[in-house]
Amino acid sequence: MFVTRLFACAAFVVALASAADAQTQRPSTCMAVAHSLPQATYVAAPLHEAATDDTVRLTYAGHSTYLIDTPAGIRIATDFSGAYGASPIPNVVTMNKAHTTHFTLSPPPGIDHILPGWDDNGGGISHSLLVDDVYVRNVTTDISRYGVFEADANSIFIFEVAGLCIGHLGHLHHRLTDTHYAEIGRLDIVMVPVDGGMTLALDGMSEITRRLSSSIILPMHRHRTPMSAFTSRMGEGFDIEFRDGNSLEVSLSNLPRRPTIIILAGV
Repeated sequence: MFVTRLFACAAFVVALASAADAQTQRPSTCMAVAHSLPQATYVAAPLHEAATDDTVRLTYAGHSTYLIDTPAGIRIATDFSGAYGASPIPNVVTMNKAHTTHFTLSPPPGIDHILPGWDDNGGGISHSLLVDDVYVRNVTTDISRYGVFEADANSIFIFEVAGLCIGHLGHLHHRLTDTHYAEIGRLDIVMVPVDGGMTLALDGMSEITRRLSSSIILPMHRHRTPMSAFTSRMGEGFDIEFRDGNSLEVSLSNLPRRPTIIILAGV
């Protein structure tokens, strides 16, 4: 069965990343800010040194799928179902299982790393994957929908590349605890579901987004919810930009001075 093979693949890449950790050159910059929080764990990851002008390209492909193109040419597709971002084939895909629009059991051939946000055996799943210039890890959250509760069955994925900390909240269903925030650490860029119904209600989602204090907020998973229903809850401390295109290029040197909600075309 594909899911079994998928988890076997995930276990293999985690083992490879763990071996690489033995040759750590510097700690994860995204976790350093979390070191002083209650019960925080300082996570070390072998990251490449990044110049402040190294550029990451972020593209909204559709639904909850963003494409992340790294300076070294690695392409990542988030919450990958195959409907968006399948061409050209990404090197890494992440998936969540809340709905079939967030995963696929029949991924196209050629994807090097398939990272599910859940474990069919329960107990959560842990990813620690280094691919060239990007380090990928996850923080599990619970699924609670249609009266069904599954602990640690969804994942927030964090991508550390070019000195940037990029987070994708996945199909988040509940508010986060202090432990979650500590495990996530600093996020310069965060991708946030703003449907307000199938995921967490907008009051809770905006609260999480404000606390994360990211420089760039990228909405996704909007469905028919007016964008203003989310932005109005964020308060006056956030700028709002509507872009004509579906991509933006980001580096440490060009992060906005004020936290900015950027709505790319198609969202």
